[in-house]
Amino acid sequence: MKKNNFLGARKTVTVLLATAIAAITLAFVLVKHPDKTLTADKNNGGLYLPGNFKAVIAIDSLAGRARHLAVNTNGDIYVKLRFPDSTGGNIAARDTDHDGKADTIKKFGNYDDKGPYGTSMRVHKGYLYFSSEVNVYRTKLNPNTLVPDGPLELILHDAHGEHEHDAKPLAFDNAGHMYVAFGAPSNACQEQNRVPGSPGIKGCPLLQEYGGIWQFDEAKPNQQQKDGVRYATGLRSVVAMDWNTADNCLYVVAHGRDDLRLLFPKKFSAWQSAVMPAEEFLKIKQGTDVGWPYYYYDPIQHKKLLNPEYGGDGIKAGDGAKYAQPLIAFQAHWAPNDLLFYTGNQFPARYKNGAFVAFHGSTNRSPYPQAGFFVAFVPFKNGVPTGRWEIFADGFAGRNTVVSVSDALCRPMGLSTGPDGSLYVSDTELGRVWRIFYQGDKTKFTSAMLAKMELRKKLPNFKIPDKARNNFATGMLKGGAKIYTTHCVSCHQKDGKGDGNLFPPLGGSEWVTGGKYMEKEPAIRVLLSGLEGPVTVKGKPYNSVMPKHNFLSDAEIAGVLTYIRSNFGNNSSLVTASEVKKIRATLPGK
Repeated sequence: MKKNNFLGARKTVTVLLATAIAAITLAFVLVKHPDKTLTADKNNGGLYLPGNFKAVIAIDSLAGRARHLAVNTNGDIYVKLRFPDSTGGNIAARDTDHDGKADTIKKFGNYDDKGPYGTSMRVHKGYLYFSSEVNVYRTKLNPNTLVPDGPLELILHDAHGEHEHDAKPLAFDNAGHMYVAFGAPSNACQEQNRVPGSPGIKGCPLLQEYGGIWQFDEAKPNQQQKDGVRYATGLRSVVAMDWNTADNCLYVVAHGRDDLRLLFPKKFSAWQSAVMPAEEFLKIKQGTDVGWPYYYYDPIQHKKLLNPEYGGDGIKAGDGAKYAQPLIAFQAHWAPNDLLFYTGNQFPARYKNGAFVAFHGSTNRSPYPQAGFFVAFVPFKNGVPTGRWEIFADGFAGRNTVVSVSDALCRPMGLSTGPDGSLYVSDTELGRVWRIFYQGDKTKFTSAMLAKMELRKKLPNFKIPDKARNNFATGMLKGGAKIYTTHCVSCHQKDGKGDGNLFPPLGGSEWVTGGKYMEKEPAIRVLLSGLEGPVTVKGKPYNSVMPKHNFLSDAEIAGVLTYIRSNFGNNSSLVTASEVKKIRATLPGK
């Protein structure tokens, strides 16, 4: 018996040893197998990069497009889809032949809440974390399987439901905490959201549950906002957020407020509304107050000014100096949608622990050129930028002048570092993912290699527009076109195509043309009463706020609707002032 037990034990040890060797071998293949010498795509896949940086398109033409992404320690790529469907909201991709391009792509993540605005995807301690508009999930990663085979855990649920600015960006510290931003469903905490001239509410009640960052347990399931700690406040909308391990602190690049001219046309010009306020790069400590909704940062005057909802006029500073000031004030409306501190070793030493920022590109700088659409780099040391921001990757838009956001070929969204130190960038328009890497002797990288990228700052996508020369609306301001340019173009764009994310297109929209019955009433009612919450336009979901325009006269509403229904590919009948008057009379309070 003892001999048999000994033989059985030895056999068991042999099997276990063989299994361990196989696992180590597989792990070596998946994790340690060096990539081939990567060959850059022609013209770096359309990107302009400094020095000896190169790029390949690792993934192209995802059917659901892409928002954020994360790269695992074995090189597998996970992408949060912009337009999920019933088969899944995420993509898993693997490069099996190590040429820099994914050759295996699978969809997964069939969870219930898959709106178009859900954001963030991070790999943390062996888990894939990702968020929708109202939930944060995680699932255990297994390097032996491409698609995560662990259970889907609900870590955080936002009981408020979907609303404006409800992205759920994620960051993790080194002490077991998860940080989540809760955007505010308002422009500046007005009594009537986005209604021209509406004053702001003093002692803004939204700040109790919105407009800030909350700290949670990174592993505890089924948390709600009440289970977390409000870590920072005064932040209207944050999508770009990361933890800097070099100084053990949280950082964000916050979206500034919108619509200065639209809401206060007597105080602000179209040019002022296009170039203000700044997108603020901020260091966030517990208790930080950035000043929203009372203040915004003026990148021209280099200081915080009082918002017009609270008596500001573009000059009054009030107590703005008391609030957290930005490390860098980026130009207005560039839409910072991801932030990544680079901890890899592949790039030249100057990039170590510096910050990459993905600017998705503006939608509301009309009637001036839209701007942004690039990845910036900010050199860092000891929690402080050591130089000016730089253009690291450009060319995503495919053109130097973007009149309407729909003109942009691609728009950078998410950032992630691969196990070899490559930088991955996702795009929301073509469903594309670039892998940017460095070739050559990185010790010989010099500042001279940045000169060509610095010259790009003179292009329309980056420079501050000239008030007269760069105004696209010149010669277009008559009748309904004038009303459209004044009240509609900042969201729906000059070409009526919207931004494809928050603001829907007007061309072919059933809300504009009345669908197959060609009814005018829906469009008239939307202008008179506004619209808020999830809607479907041309088969795609949107969730934003269309403010009331009942301050316009019957003739003005008829004129702008006639203009819209006769342009952007629409060919619907005109709208008369009497039709508007008739529907206005049916509204509450009339």
